[in-house]
Amino acid sequence: MKASLPKFDELMIPTLRALKALGGSASNEELHDWVADDLQLAPDVRDLPHGDGSMTELRYRLHWARSYLKGVGAINNSERGVWTLTDAGERVTPDDIAAIKKSVRTKRYELWKSRRASASEDEPDDALDWTEQLLSTLKAMKPDAFERLCQRVLRESGFVKVEVTGRSGDGGVDGYGVLRVNLVSFQVLFQAKRWKDSVGSGVVRDFRGAMIGRADKGLIIATGTFTADARKEATRDGAPTIDLVDGETLCRLLKDLKLGVTVRFVEEVEVEPAFFEGI
Repeated sequence: MKASLPKFDELMIPTLRALKALGGSASNEELHDWVADDLQLAPDVRDLPHGDGSMTELRYRLHWARSYLKGVGAINNSERGVWTLTDAGERVTPDDIAAIKKSVRTKRYELWKSRRASASEDEPDDALDWTEQLLSTLKAMKPDAFERLCQRVLRESGFVKVEVTGRSGDGGVDGYGVLRVNLVSFQVLFQAKRWKDSVGSGVVRDFRGAMIGRADKGLIIATGTFTADARKEATRDGAPTIDLVDGETLCRLLKDLKLGVTVRFVEEVEVEPAFFEGI
């Protein structure tokens, strides 16, 4: 089935097309959905898992497509995970893809050699990508500990009266909280899914059934991904919308909130000879 998925370099042009069609900027989710729809990929192909990880093969290949495009300045991304198309990206054509691959791989090889030369003997050559390392840590948590982590994330994000119910057989409801937006408050039920696999549409339907008449909003926080059908079900017309937070988004939230994640900045010092010449 993987053979029906375009290779990562074949996803570069569709990624650029998606950014143009979406007004020059888009989130990972928007890019994923636009490209998948544009290429008319079947749901089972979209949701094909990548190895034993929580990421789908399509998301994995799109990740590398964006990484290579960013490496040549064709696109940029903000700390919030929003990608933007640059002037250089506007000019990229299919004939440029081979040169982009060669350029980025050359840069990566030179960087690898530089790091290897400066690394200490006991330092590993390859560190896990921080999101994969964080997701592995989250999946190793006990279910009740992960529920408490979700409670902390909601509190740090502005929710009040956040409680974990700890009850089973409640349609998947793990807790509730109140989100205050200016003068308006919303009662929110949440579900914490510490899953390795993708969350399907059945989970979303069951959760919606449990929240109707009890809350204004629903929220599912997962360590994995959501299938295409699950995301469609979450925003189905005529039904209360349920917000979905996948593993990648949860990692960014933890990073922004500095919960269990430390961000270190390296100071760069640049000498300006023109300053001294002007004295």
